Amino acid sequence: MKDAFIAADFGGSSGRVIAGCFTGNQLELNEIHRFKNGPVSMGGSVFWDFPYLFSELKTGLHKAILQGYNILSIGIDTWGVDFGLIDKNGQLISNPYCYRDPATLHYPDRFFESVNKNEHYSINGTQVLPINTLFRLMAIRDNSPWMLDAAEHLLFTPDLLAFFLTGVPVNEYCIASTSELLNATSRTWDTQLIEACGFPRKIFGKIIQPGTITGYLTPDILDEIGTQRKIPVIAVASHDTASAVFAVNRGDSSEAFLSSGTWSLLGALIDCPVLSEEAMAAGFTNEGAADYKIKFLQNITGLWILQRLINLWEKEGTFSGYDELIADAAKSTCKAIIDVDSPEFSNPSNMQAAIVSHCRNNGSDVPHTPADFVMTVCRSLANRYKLGIDALNSLLPSPIKKLVIMGGGSKNSLLTDLTAQATGLEVVTGPVEATAIGNILMQAKVHGIDIKQISTN
Repeated sequence: MKDAFIAADFGGSSGRVIAGCFTGNQLELNEIHRFKNGPVSMGGSVFWDFPYLFSELKTGLHKAILQGYNILSIGIDTWGVDFGLIDKNGQLISNPYCYRDPATLHYPDRFFESVNKNEHYSINGTQVLPINTLFRLMAIRDNSPWMLDAAEHLLFTPDLLAFFLTGVPVNEYCIASTSELLNATSRTWDTQLIEACGFPRKIFGKIIQPGTITGYLTPDILDEIGTQRKIPVIAVASHDTASAVFAVNRGDSSEAFLSSGTWSLLGALIDCPVLSEEAMAAGFTNEGAADYKIKFLQNITGLWILQRLINLWEKEGTFSGYDELIADAAKSTCKAIIDVDSPEFSNPSNMQAAIVSHCRNNGSDVPHTPADFVMTVCRSLANRYKLGIDALNSLLPSPIKKLVIMGGGSKNSLLTDLTAQATGLEVVTGPVEATAIGNILMQAKVHGIDIKQISTN
């Protein structure tokens, strides 16, 4: 049998179970299982299908056993903000709401009718977005208070998956920091805010740091996946961006990162949160990172827009393949520009029509062909990244000199080239599997491996 660390990496459109094995100082990755993911609209709300996701996780673990891997440990990372509520019997009260559910859209305005924005940011240091956990809890409190009444634990998505593997409820720091409910300086729950909002204090559990063993697979899970070995689940930097950053940046302040996927997360790794009015006005958030550091970043709409366009073209039967589409787009002369962060691109029924409407309403050139639409999205993203870099330079003590693009978006050569042109920076692409690599490296660190010596190329 081959020793392996298992990374369960869940994204908004797909999930993977990946085995990481070390041969000397070389890390080798093997994708064991891949599955689709996506929001499910039901009864006027938008959810994640958690039972399906948990089932696919177990399928991936079972496949790893069948393929002869000796699982040393398991780490789970996912997107941020979303959570499930667990009752006193250890049961999931409801499928978790998806951050694209519209019920929270007006809650930030309501919240700041009675709360001073500057004072709030000086404590929480979070970019105010309707998707944040704070506003979802407010919507549940107002519309389904029985859920909070019945809840014993609030568990973010990676914590929730780990709970049903181990039976142990914990809140990992990096993922909890996406909630807008943490004190950014103390790295603990903002209990004053929690009580002021009328949320039950008991549901906010112990916060643990990345690198903590949270528990071991229960006997039932071991039976399902086909082993009796004692397997620990390790809390990695469980927000996927935090794991990706752990893989590529250990603290170079002149280097910015861009985690490019469904979302674009653009920022730098720093030691202490930046809680100034200027940081708040620029839309920066202070999220937790491994080694007690802070990811100082902006959440920017990313390749979600392009993903939705491709989904549309696939249904129409006009999609010719990703590489060919990017090559055609590089030849497009369309000059259209869109505001990628505009709410109209959050979840339209037809992304192509939404782009056309936006361009016409703003006096921009209008794209016509698939190549035009892709060029429009990539150029608009690159321009938005320049604004983000400019804002970073105005807030950090030294300027950014280099940008590392990691994640699935690093394969988009057009976006990389346009970003280099727009920002004027040295732009390099990190590993496509940065998140899985960071996940596995954290597990390896817990097992005593000197990860500074590990090559991930």
